[in-house]
Amino acid sequence: MDDPYAPARDALDGDGLAGGAGDGSDGDGGSDGDGDARDDAGSDPAVLAARLDDADPLSAFADRYRVPDGVLYMDGNSLGPASDAALASLDRVVDEWRDRLIAGWTDADPPWFSVGERLGDALAPLVGADSAEVAVGNSITVNVHTLVGTFLDELLASNGPEREGMARADGEWDRSVEPAVLVNELDFPSDHYAIRAQLRGRGIDPDEKLRVVESRDGRTIDPRDVEAALAAHDDIGIVFMPTALYRSGQLFDVERITEAAHEAGAYAGFDAAHSAGAVPHQFDAAGVDFAVWCTYKYLNAGPGAVGALFVAARHHGLTPALAGWWGHEKATQFEMNMTYTPADSAGAWQIGTPPLLSAAPLEGSVELLREAGIDRLRAKSLALTDFLIALVDDRLPEVAVGTPREHASRGGHVALEHPDAERLSAALNDRGVVVDFRPPNVVRVCPAAPYTSFADVLAVVDEIEAILESGAHEAYATGEGGVT
Repeated sequence: MDDPYAPARDALDGDGLAGGAGDGSDGDGGSDGDGDARDDAGSDPAVLAARLDDADPLSAFADRYRVPDGVLYMDGNSLGPASDAALASLDRVVDEWRDRLIAGWTDADPPWFSVGERLGDALAPLVGADSAEVAVGNSITVNVHTLVGTFLDELLASNGPEREGMARADGEWDRSVEPAVLVNELDFPSDHYAIRAQLRGRGIDPDEKLRVVESRDGRTIDPRDVEAALAAHDDIGIVFMPTALYRSGQLFDVERITEAAHEAGAYAGFDAAHSAGAVPHQFDAAGVDFAVWCTYKYLNAGPGAVGALFVAARHHGLTPALAGWWGHEKATQFEMNMTYTPADSAGAWQIGTPPLLSAAPLEGSVELLREAGIDRLRAKSLALTDFLIALVDDRLPEVAVGTPREHASRGGHVALEHPDAERLSAALNDRGVVVDFRPPNVVRVCPAAPYTSFADVLAVVDEIEAILESGAHEAYATGEGGVT
């Protein structure tokens, strides 16, 4: 079979599970001689799951991740699990700390001093960037602060996007107008907190200048509304959007949004937290100006792991809004003079000394993902979510799918909507199915490609069906406000 995941796609795009499990042939074009039995087997989700797992070229990777026995882990969009490779790289750095002490910065193998750039090199192919355009450092929210602040400063200094040939259609930029930032109402809240703070710190009223694209359906953002907002407001200097929405999992058209921003004379920045490591990006080819993401979700680098950022090469040499000694050019960093000279790379947006113990697991985890191949991971992810959606359609009439069905608009998780989603999430977690709840009515289910099987997806739907049929979720309280 050229496409090992075709039956999952067919199950969703064709006639449902009965029509998507294949034609029941024995694999060489022949028949088993029993058409009825063949159809029964073809319509059995367990048979389809087994067939997909047997054909899955990535199935062996699951053995290299540490998911506890008896747990169906569907929350890698919040925190990815430990892998043997990540734990090994963490252990190595701990051993180097014990054995080499301060000499680890220069004598470890590899030296700690270059960790931000070295890990940036490893991440760059996953986002379609040159190695000098990606660096690891800070946290994702700190990176929103420093990058949005940097580009606001460029706008306020009259060094806006027109410098790169992205003038407005009329060729003018009204420099007397304070720049606005365009976001959307379904963003992860931390992005808004940071951007409002950066506007406020420059004397710009965020209530006036944080412009918010509204959702038409409460689930997704229509790119036409982003374009309409740019056409309606002459003061937008930065468009900052997610690559994928944290609640519904909608995947954005990065190239389209970037093109619209540039045509309007604005910078294009992205929060890639919910796609980096699961979806292959092409930031350079799309013309993206800057992006940020975390490494503890699909990149599986551990809780609170170090953040990552992309800055297009044409912007290297700018002075970061939040300057620190680790962003200084490396050749003269230890001269300790009081004149700040930013590195001529994305490394300039590093601030303080990198937290080695929260960066170390990323080395192993990203190499594991690169071994699997980001395109193969994406293909399997889509097949897993195809299978999940087909099962929900077939067996869970009380549950709606809030995630776009089109592959081009779907990220790595599926939003299942139910009036009692909070209780359902709690009941699932008590049964060893780890998912999370997002208000008001979403259970997020993430069958992450490196360590999830199609049989796992079927088992999750079996549990949901059993809980809803029995009413077991009704015994759980709501509104307790715990961490999910």
